[in-house]
Amino acid sequence: MHQPSRLPRRTALAALLATVLPLAGVSFAAPAADAWPTRPIRLVVPFSAGGANDLMARSAAEGASKILGQPVVIDNRAGAGGTVGADIVAKAQPDGYTLLVSAAGVISNSMIKKTMPFKDDALVPVAMIGLAPSVIVVPKNAPYQNLRDFVEASKKGQGFNFATAGTGSTPHFVAEMLNVKYGAQLQPVPYKSGSESTTAVLGGQVEGTSEASIIALPHILNEGKFKALATTWTQRISAYPQLSTAVEQGFAELQIAHWAGIHAPKGTPAAILDKLAAAVDQAMKEPVTVEKLKGLGIEPIGGTRAEFVKFTDAERKRLGDIVKAAKMQEK
Repeated sequence: MHQPSRLPRRTALAALLATVLPLAGVSFAAPAADAWPTRPIRLVVPFSAGGANDLMARSAAEGASKILGQPVVIDNRAGAGGTVGADIVAKAQPDGYTLLVSAAGVISNSMIKKTMPFKDDALVPVAMIGLAPSVIVVPKNAPYQNLRDFVEASKKGQGFNFATAGTGSTPHFVAEMLNVKYGAQLQPVPYKSGSESTTAVLGGQVEGTSEASIIALPHILNEGKFKALATTWTQRISAYPQLSTAVEQGFAELQIAHWAGIHAPKGTPAAILDKLAAAVDQAMKEPVTVEKLKGLGIEPIGGTRAEFVKFTDAERKRLGDIVKAAKMQEK
């Protein structure tokens, strides 16, 4: 009599698992880096639309989308100095489809805030997008010709009020760096945004502020309402090269900018992170993108994932020292 053929034991077991596991909702498949991305990528911007961070994010999203072959969708989630948006990404699936457009707050918020909804290591650095150099500005009719004049004048009398975009913002760090490192007497005055800070300077409510080049330059170049004293980045601004750096003026330790990068949830496969970093790097080197951003006062950066990790590690140490020395922690 003819006997029905039998499947080898291993083949039969594999067939059984293929039938049972999907029904049980079990999957052992990890996201494959060579296939990623197969659907749209969500890029969470933890600030409102229109600012330096948002504009850099949109340029990176447009360029990376063409390279990766999938839409990169911007999702603005402002609040709590960037913590609201960062928390969304920190708790997202580590599959490369939900990413954070990071800024200095991803490093400094946990040093300053009393409580945080996630731990620092819940987010990992992926790529630098670019930076908007900070510009220290005063009213047009102010008597100071450079940063040294401003700092020395602040040491007399009651000191100066210095507008910031809130506790832990880049302007706040500029003020505290000048206080800690150079003996300035600047009292940080928190406002809700950079635009409010600049309005306070124009209205005479404060003696000065430091703001991203993309916000400050129109008031300097087009309207002539501000006097710029220095840029706080290590190089001069491409769109305003006549303005010297704080380093050139003798403030060697005053180095800070409004930067934007990309962070991902911890556990995202390294191969996906490397692929994403390479796409952002390529996007930031496209001539059209470079020309557009530099015209706005933004410097496109890009680079490797290792370079961005090195940058964030150095910033954590440097900013941490300022937080402690200036007692910036929330009470």
